Amino acid sequence: MTADAVAARWLVTGAAGMLGQDVLAVLKDAGIETVGLGRADLDLTDPAAVRAAVEGMDIVVNCAAWTDVDGAETAEEAATAVNGTGVRVLAGACAAAGARLLHLSTDYVLPGDASEPYREDAETGPVNAYGRSKLVGERAVAELLPRDGYVVRTAWLYGEHGTNFVATMLKLAAQRDTLEVVDDQIGQPTWSYALAGRLVELGRAALAGRAPAGIYHGTASGRTTWFGLAREAYRLSGLDPERIRPTTSEAFVRPAVRPAYSVLGHDRWSAAGMEPLSDWRVQLAEAINRPAFADLLRLPSKG
Repeated sequence: MTADAVAARWLVTGAAGMLGQDVLAVLKDAGIETVGLGRADLDLTDPAAVRAAVEGMDIVVNCAAWTDVDGAETAEEAATAVNGTGVRVLAGACAAAGARLLHLSTDYVLPGDASEPYREDAETGPVNAYGRSKLVGERAVAELLPRDGYVVRTAWLYGEHGTNFVATMLKLAAQRDTLEVVDDQIGQPTWSYALAGRLVELGRAALAGRAPAGIYHGTASGRTTWFGLAREAYRLSGLDPERIRPTTSEAFVRPAVRPAYSVLGHDRWSAAGMEPLSDWRVQLAEAINRPAFADLLRLPSKG
């Protein structure tokens, strides 16, 4: 199938979530015909409903997921039903309909013990139930859509829609004089709107036959810690970054183990004729300067 990206029909699942809303916005701005379905509209574990939703579509962007990382520790079967079994159902429906699938995955499928960026073909090894559930979904896409399936791993997402680390840190500025933030986990803070734009670019390249199927890493360039991210968010917002104090993961024990190192390599974008996403600092500055994001955080607009 070589449908023109504008004429093609797109389906976005998980359309009510932070990333899903941004994908819909990018597609709307591009004048692309799109159907957006949220969790209330489509149950990924219902094969008949999924087949009906995918029928007639040229490309599906799957932003739907069980995202409660800690909750998955005591409900792994339920998490896997959505992140694994549901993705298999969706991939099968795409295969039957001749549709391409862009599936969102996570750095949590990796062990998080590296010292250099993980390549797209690095050995997986999830350290928590959420990661295991997402790996089941990745494998389903690879098995059922070897030529039309695209797995895009992302990490440390923040954006204008919904709860996220950046929004939480800035809101807490009005409530606390200082904040302790973990400084021993390393990753790539990624703006959901920037990732949405890249997903649409990848989808268009896929439809045009310019992007090979497989795994891509959809994270910002560069790296930092949660502590570094919080300080930069404060600095960009006109707040004193010294109000952010470093601490260790041991001070914030949570049910699910978090990878200590979540830096992903971006070599494969060149195969699709694209550069890696911009540096995390550039993305953060642009995000905070957007009026809608500033309004969400109850901050004055900077732009």
